[in-house]
Amino acid sequence: MRSKFLFGLVILITFAVNSAAQKSALQTRTITVISEPNAIVWLDDVKRGTTDANGKLIIKAIPAGKHILRVRADGFKEVLQNLLPSQSGDVKITLAKTTDEAELAFQEAERLTASDRQKAVEAYRKAIRLRPKFPEAQLALARVLLDAADLDGAIKAVKAAQRLRPGYAEASAVEARIYVAEGNEVKAIAAFKRAIAEGKGFQPEAYTGLGLLYKEKAEEFAGEGDYENEKANYALATQHLKKAVSQLAGAPDAITIYQLLGLAYERMKNYKDAIALYEEFLQVFPDSSEASAVQSFIVQIKKQMKGEQ
Repeated sequence: MRSKFLFGLVILITFAVNSAAQKSALQTRTITVISEPNAIVWLDDVKRGTTDANGKLIIKAIPAGKHILRVRADGFKEVLQNLLPSQSGDVKITLAKTTDEAELAFQEAERLTASDRQKAVEAYRKAIRLRPKFPEAQLALARVLLDAADLDGAIKAVKAAQRLRPGYAEASAVEARIYVAEGNEVKAIAAFKRAIAEGKGFQPEAYTGLGLLYKEKAEEFAGEGDYENEKANYALATQHLKKAVSQLAGAPDAITIYQLLGLAYERMKNYKDAIALYEEFLQVFPDSSEASAVQSFIVQIKKQMKGEQ
């Protein structure tokens, strides 16, 4: 009798713990970051946007738990600040002016990436000369060199970043992207998975990279008429892209990933999943310039479903 009671008690406790965990997972909050105008804001190293002319940025749907905010503005020292599990509403982050030449050179390089890649490279290298132990500058340099198709330079920079910061998850994700550009699939997959391990399961860039890699493999198999491998690789692609969307949690970069994931669902003829995903997109990004296109995707899929019945 006692053993039955204890067994029942264990079940009740387990149910209560699981229910609490599910409730916690569903809880989200909104914060308003208040800092300098035109400051870039990251949440857990995911870029969430730039503050407006009044120094404000609203970040919605932040999952429950502890997070880290990072804020940077031109001419100011970058600041990291913990976001407590129950914290919501206004979050003030005060930045201090900086005269650090390495930091100022790095900020100049960041501005130049959108307008003059070569000058950006020069500014990153200047920052590194001024501060030899500057892993963020090495990684940013690697990204720019990768975009310029200088794969040898990119891998040297990313390896330098990893030497300076062992276990640098973001650097491993960029390393994987370099291997993708080289056509080395085996090394790319290994580096993406290492990035996820180094990030303790949180690395949306690596999940996105894996998703895209498997999506391209699925398309290649489709072109060869190998539908079994096409299906298997689309399944892997959707698994990783779905994880990336979840971890980006409404960040601007998620806009493209949603559409890639939706397209993969469509190719798999998982129409219900595609519609559910597109409807979620419209809830998360109702004012996006892509919203009308996504609405049309839903209409087209529903017509296709009727036609196939």
